[in-house]
Amino acid sequence: MLLVKDGKISGDGFVRVADDAAIPADGAILISATRFLEQAHALSQRHAPTGVIWPNNRPLDELVPYLDQLAAIALVFPSFRDGRAYSQARLLRERHGYRGELRATGQVLRDQFVFMLRAGFSAFEVKKDSDAEAFASTAKRYSVFYQPTGDSRITALHRRMQLRHSESATS
Repeated sequence: MLLVKDGKISGDGFVRVADDAAIPADGAILISATRFLEQAHALSQRHAPTGVIWPNNRPLDELVPYLDQLAAIALVFPSFRDGRAYSQARLLRERHGYRGELRATGQVLRDQFVFMLRAGFSAFEVKKDSDAEAFASTAKRYSVFYQPTGDSRITALHRRMQLRHSESATS
């Protein structure tokens, strides 16, 4: 599986660890939500990045107390028709202030990349080389948006207001 991160195709620095496998002492890991919650205290003692794979049918309230421990959160799209991970991403970014890697995993489709970016995702697991290349170019295509969302980009209205303010300050 390919990873697109920050608009570029990149290697995945995280290793998925099965629930029945030993947790390595070093190296970045991604583990299931169940295992993370069962071992949160022990995992907080690790001196390497820890990430969690969070299903879209599990309440975020269970995860919120541990956000400062997590280097990555992988939100799952089990179907392209199931958009609950969009809501989770926006809540994590906007309400809870999560600034780590927010990864879209599962049914990550090319025509949804821009929406996922706008919701606050910063990394995407894609299955096809062509999708990874398309995403890398799509991420750079749009620079101005009208709606405020979880990606912290300034909106067209705010950009216009800044320009007017700077023009009136120089007059």
